Amino acid sequence: MKKLIQTLKNIWSIEELRSKILFTLLLITIYRIGSHIVLPGVDPVKLELNKGQGNGILDLINTFAGGAFNMASIFALGIMPYISASIFMQLMTVLVPKFQKMQKEGDSGRKKINQYTRFLTVAVTLVQASAYIGYLHQTSGPALIPDFAPYFNISTVIILTAGTLFVMWMGEKITDKGLGNGVSLIIMIGILARLPQSFTQELVAKSTRTGLILIFIVEIAVLIAIILGCILLIQGVRKVPVNYAKQ
Repeated sequence: MKKLIQTLKNIWSIEELRSKILFTLLLITIYRIGSHIVLPGVDPVKLELNKGQGNGILDLINTFAGGAFNMASIFALGIMPYISASIFMQLMTVLVPKFQKMQKEGDSGRKKINQYTRFLTVAVTLVQASAYIGYLHQTSGPALIPDFAPYFNISTVIILTAGTLFVMWMGEKITDKGLGNGVSLIIMIGILARLPQSFTQELVAKSTRTGLILIFIVEIAVLIAIILGCILLIQGVRKVPVNYAKQ
């Protein structure tokens, strides 16, 4: 424990590292605050009462968004449109000769690809925002304020698009001036934010019968085993001796 405290003190004493930590924490805090700001035209109390039942895919999206999807937040779409655009552009660099050549141009080529990715993110966000509006009307209609109805669709598309672009910008800034990969960190924070609630829901669901409690314990054990396996896989090292012929 003393070694851990001393290590943390040493890390904090380095000014550059301290600045990166504080910058990362600041942007993460902004992201989490934004995840709880409800879209204009949505009554948060009625939204909670009339919350629709999600399926597996929607629950997964909600997890990646840190619960913002079900809360009709300004960050409801999270970083997922950017992830979709990035995957598509990665496929283009393999399948399309123009993008293959662009990728081989070094930093200038990567900057062009990143710019295309941002433009594609806007297009994907516009489509997903429109679909999200339909989802809200279908599952949480009573939560929508009638007086705001004429402006709801347009304002929601604009706000969700701006929210996704802002989250994308925060991810890029964390990568440039903070700690680690910004996009991965934002996804991780979203998952961790939902973890206590998901854990509690699973425990309550399994606590009704003795057999289900045993299944819950097995699930936790398997989860821990997978995490340990991933750590061993990442940290594992195999030293291979290399013999050079003498000149």
